[in-house]
Parts: sequence; C-alpha cells; structure tokens
Amino acid sequence: MNFVIPDFYPAAAELFVVAMSFVVLMTGTFLQKSRSLSYYLTQLTLLGAAFVTVYTMDGQVTLTFSDMYVDDLMGDFLKLMVYLSVAVVLLYSRSYIGDRKMESTEYYMLVIYATLGMMVMIAANHFLTLYLGLELLSLSLYALVATQRDSARATEAAMKYFVLGALASGLLLYGMSMLYGATGSLELSRIAQAIYHQGGDKTVLMFGLVFIVAGLAFKLGVVPFHMWVPDVYQGAPTSVTLLIASAPKLAAFGMAMRLLVNGLFELADQWQSMLMFLAVLSIALGNIAAIAQPNLKRMLGYSGISHMGFMLLALVSGVVDGDRHFALNAYSSAMFYVFSYVLMTLAAFGVLLVLSRAGFDCETLDDLKGLNKRSSWFAGMMGIVMFSMAGIPFFIGFYAKFSVLLAVVASGYKWLAVFAVVMSLIGAFYYLRVVKVMFFDEPQDSAPIATPATMRVALSLNALAIAALGLLPGWIMWICDQSMLQSF
Repeated sequence: MNFVIPDFYPAAAELFVVAMSFVVLMTGTFLQKSRSLSYYLTQLTLLGAAFVTVYTMDGQVTLTFSDMYVDDLMGDFLKLMVYLSVAVVLLYSRSYIGDRKMESTEYYMLVIYATLGMMVMIAANHFLTLYLGLELLSLSLYALVATQRDSARATEAAMKYFVLGALASGLLLYGMSMLYGATGSLELSRIAQAIYHQGGDKTVLMFGLVFIVAGLAFKLGVVPFHMWVPDVYQGAPTSVTLLIASAPKLAAFGMAMRLLVNGLFELADQWQSMLMFLAVLSIALGNIAAIAQPNLKRMLGYSGISHMGFMLLALVSGVVDGDRHFALNAYSSAMFYVFSYVLMTLAAFGVLLVLSRAGFDCETLDDLKGLNKRSSWFAGMMGIVMFSMAGIPFFIGFYAKFSVLLAVVASGYKWLAVFAVVMSLIGAFYYLRVVKVMFFDEPQDSAPIATPATMRVALSLNALAIAALGLLPGWIMWICDQSMLQSF
C-alpha cells in the first residue's frame, strides 16, 4: 500500500490551532508570571484560526486525510461561530477566573484543546475522526470543571460529568462498532452508500442507530440523558458553565448533522421517530422543571434542555413519508436555532459574571433583586436576554422558534407545533420572573458593580445583537440556507 501525502490545505485552521497550542504552552512554561500573555495568545489563536478559515473557504465540499476529514460551508460557518463563542467566553470570564486564582496557562490550554476538539467534530467524515474530536473536547471540559480545586461542589460536578460522559462515549462507540459490523465501513459517506444499496443487516443497523442517537442525546443534554446538565451547570465555576453551555452545542449540532444526515440519511424515518420522542420529553421537562429552580445556573440548565428539544423538532421535520423537499428548510432552521441559543446563552451568563466578584458568585434569583436600581443598563441587557429566550417578539429567540415551528407545520406535524407553543408559554413564566425580580423587587446587594470596560462593551454588543438580529434575521438565515445547500 502506497502512502499518499494528504492535502493539508483544508485543515489549515486545525493545524494552526495545534501549532499555537505549543506556543501558548511554552510561553506559559518559561514566563510563568505573565498570565496575561497566555490570555492574549489564546485570543490571538482564535482570531488567527478565524482568518485561516475564511481564507481557505471556497464553498466546495473537499475531502482529505483519506476521506476522514471534510471541509464544507456548513463546517466553516460553525467553526467561525465556535471561535466567536470561545473568544467571548474568555473575555467575559477573565475577571472571574482572576479573582478566584483560576487563571493559569493550563486553563487556557484546556480551552484551546476543547476548541480544537470542536473543530474536529464539525469536520469529521469518519467515525475515528469524530470520536477523536469528541474525546478531546470532553476530556478538556472534565478538567475545566474541576479547575477550582478548593471547591468541593466543582469537584463533585466534574466527577459526575466524567462518569456520565464516559458512559455516553461508550454508548456512542458501541453504536459505531455495530454500524461498522453492518456496513463494513467507518467512513460516513460509504456507510450512506451501503445503506442506500440495501447493504448490511437491518437489525444490526437499528441497534447501532439506537446507540448513536443515545450518545448524541447525551452530548446535546436532552431527556432522558439530561441528568448531568443541571448538576454540572450549578457545580462548575460560572466561567466554565458558560463555556459548556455555548460553543459545544454548535459542535454537537455539527456532529448530529454528520452522523444523521451525512451517514444515516436513508434511515431518517427511524431516527426522526426517536428524536421526536426526545424532543417532546425535553421541551416538557425542561420548561416545567425550570419553574421550580431558585438557582439561576440550574434554571438556565433546564432551559437549555428545552431549547435543545426545540432544535430537535427541526431535525424531526426534514423527511416526511419519504419526501425530502422539507430537509433544507428544516436543517437550516435547526442551525439558526443553535446559533441563536448560543448568542443568548453568552449574554445570560455574561451578566452573571459581571455581577460576580471575589468571594461572591451571582447564582440565585435573590442576587438579581433590584438590579435595575443598581445598574439599569445591565438590567436592561438581562431583560433583553430573558425576553428573547421566552420567544417574545421581536427578538432573535422569537424568530428562531418561529422558523422551527414553520418547519414543523410544513412537515405536517401540527400537533407538535401546538405542543411546542403551549410549552413555550409555560416556559415564559420563569423567564419573566427574572425580569420581575430585577425591576420590581428591592435590592439585597448594594455592592458596586465593577467590571472592565472591554467586558461592558462586549456584553452590551452581545445583548443589542440579540435585539437587532431579531429585527433583521434574514441574512443569518440566508447563510444557514446556503451552508446546508452547498454541504449536502
């Protein structure tokens, strides 16, 4: 067998991130007193990766590394969103991790490798590549959750996350092995061809599909594989919770598209039925359980479960009785929903980080009481986020839910759309409760809100983008449409 040198050009962004990780590591090793340098180098890494991704973007579907890696428009757009999300997370978190003595080269290294794992997941066209990216992301997040070494709660959350994450990875790996046994290939495009030509044992395929969906469900944090979400969200340091709640959702969506659409599209009727079950349970449990949560991080965890359920509704609507004409609209709506959710999550946790200080974490509803009297600007920003998450016009959250509901109705699942609307109305209660607490209750904390100017500006732009994109969502939706159209 002759070795063929792969084309490194499509994977230039990943190679750049790997190279910069060594630079950050060596710099942090030899200049240990300069924590700021590691931060700026990490931000430079993300900026450079974005530049390389844009520079190498050509709108074509390109395979390399023996067809284990795919570069397409959907992957490029998701990667750009990952870079932006992680950069914003680091900007919001810097004061928080500095106050708690968590800032170190190791912290930034783990963030870089988590980002690299997400990039590999998004670009995977092979089970081995996909699993490599997934484990790189997962192991980095496990370590980040336990970064606050003097916190018993963070250590407990890390242990729960690790054990349950290992179980989910095992399920996913078992599903991959069964699909390999049924089709004789680990490459997603060849698996798709084998299924199309009626190759493979149907029983083994179905068993493998069940395990694949279970593994995906865990990574997305949907019912009944949601048990880690509220505990990890609450137990982890808020800066790490923000990271877990944002960028990995984009990577999990990319993984779902690669597995279910690239590889298993011929089995869409089967996996859509499974996803419908997961979506209904997630929307119901997420919205109902969030009502009873006094802890904001835990509430946002349950809220995230319901939002991922909404995203699954779009994936459910792709194929109807063998008709694939609905697929483009459904999958682009799902992509738009994930983007919107990440944008809202960044702003929500950003406000919590702004209100936190050395020795105090803003985590409960009581901590937000009377925020309008302490800072009407930040109260307004948080109000925008809550209105958007509740799906109130005219914020980006409303348009995201509306686009998903249109896709669901177009596919004929009207009862599902009605159910989703009713659950959204129930969910609006706990979002509006936060608004009520901020604007109508007396403050319990009179400490001044001190935050760096860069963070204040970034958070303001984040919240204003939620409002502005709700009024002008067309161009983002167009990008999602084009990404799906040119990638599949």
